[in-house]
Amino acid sequence: MNLETLENKLHTKYGPVGGSVILFIIEVLQIVIISTAIIVPIRYFLIQPFYVKGASMEPNFYDHEYLIIDELSYRFRTPERGEIVVFKYPKDPGQYFIKRVVGLPGETVQIGKNKVVIYNDEHPNGIVLEEVYIDDKVTNGKERVTLGEDEYYVLGDNRNQSLDSRSFGPVDSKYVVGRVWVRGLPLNRVGTFDVPEYNL
Repeated sequence: MNLETLENKLHTKYGPVGGSVILFIIEVLQIVIISTAIIVPIRYFLIQPFYVKGASMEPNFYDHEYLIIDELSYRFRTPERGEIVVFKYPKDPGQYFIKRVVGLPGETVQIGKNKVVIYNDEHPNGIVLEEVYIDDKVTNGKERVTLGEDEYYVLGDNRNQSLDSRSFGPVDSKYVVGRVWVRGLPLNRVGTFDVPEYNL
């Protein structure tokens, strides 16, 4: 039944005013159903919003900045070193954290003497990770951890103000929600994010 035929039937049955009101309601419902069918899959399976809380990622991300998280990419590939990820806090999955991936599955990460050292197949004797995105080149802590096949070592860019893998250990891939894709607010800082180049 086309719209014109429906409109005529409604006008005949309910009068010009009643028919127009019912037709308007039907059109609104159609728009809501179509919008829901489009938006819900995008929101729950492709992207989602995220608000930064705290100072752990300064100077690259500040408190209350609005980010869009890409949930699709990691369905087809694994996180890369340097990507900023949002994940569920392993000790309380109801909380969400934002950190940067520093260590990859199978690698050994050593923190000591204010440096991050990566041990892997290419660098069996270890190499100090050069991180151009942090202001303070000091990384406090002392530990050495070998990552499992699905584990990532994550650190905040503001090392002195970050609760990260130095405290709660590696993050299993099952907790990773997605990568930070776009900063939406504030408007003067809108942009996407590139993976930094490393000396590895």
